Amino acid sequence: MRKVLILFLLSLIFLFACSKQHEDLYTIGIFQVNDAPHLDEVRKGFISALENSGLRDGENIRLNIKNGKGNIREVQQIAQEFVTEKVDMIVALSTPCLQAALIATHEIPIIFSSVADPYIAGAGKSADDHLSTVTGVCSRGPIKESLEFIKEILPGAKRLGTLWTPAEINSQFYFELARDRARELDLEMVDVPIANKSQVLHSAQVLINKKIDAIYQISDNTINASFQALGNVAEENIMPLFGGFLLSTHSGACAALGWDFFEMGQKTGEIALRIKNGESPANIPIQYMSKVRMHLNLKAAEKQGVGFSDQILKRADEVFNADKSSQDHSNT
Repeated sequence: MRKVLILFLLSLIFLFACSKQHEDLYTIGIFQVNDAPHLDEVRKGFISALENSGLRDGENIRLNIKNGKGNIREVQQIAQEFVTEKVDMIVALSTPCLQAALIATHEIPIIFSSVADPYIAGAGKSADDHLSTVTGVCSRGPIKESLEFIKEILPGAKRLGTLWTPAEINSQFYFELARDRARELDLEMVDVPIANKSQVLHSAQVLINKKIDAIYQISDNTINASFQALGNVAEENIMPLFGGFLLSTHSGACAALGWDFFEMGQKTGEIALRIKNGESPANIPIQYMSKVRMHLNLKAAEKQGVGFSDQILKRADEVFNADKSSQDHSNT
């Protein structure tokens, strides 16, 4: 009986020691607004950067990963929980998460990623003039380049359609930017606003009926998470669909110009490492992506009545077609 008691006490001591060690680990709270594929890629890239530097969850750091599932109140609650738990760093993946983190704390370092315009979200005034506890990677997409590409593929196009989510300030930012850039190229943007992802299918059908020549779907978290529904409508109506983020070519877009979000996550992870090692966020300028990539989906293009010249195919970084899941080119 005595031996059993001793073993029990030793087990308690061991469990307490392990728990204490776990509590003492440098803790990073990571959260995203929903399950949009681009946010998943950013998260994976971020964790990859940590692991490449020898940091692994449960060993020498602790990662507290949360998902708001598209519920803004849940996102705000998660941010507050991070503060209550006294995490050492908050990583906000998306504009709504950045906004929630900024409201929740002015002391814990905040690193953001996949945020189209961090300044309208309240992070600061410029890349160098930002809040002392905040920095990250801006994901403002290549809107003008994308519209120029559409004109190159469809020179006769005049009216482009898009859905957008007024509840997301990043979506409003992208819509207004796309509308202004379209005017410069003698294009008209026709829009249909949505309230949530359940409206994507019906709103896409409404958009098709507005006598548009093609869809250029701006990137926002709500629509990106339900992009396949938009792809299905485009296919059924033989409507060219161009995406605002690269991964849209996996869900029905015939083409997309944009950033590699895994690479964006790695870039964000590198910033986190600098801060963990003692550097102040105040001294780290907000960073931007620079390499615009082009992805094409030949199977979707065929169904949407779109053709790509050999020159376009050679320029592409990645091509998906009916015979192979993907085909890489020399410039990948």
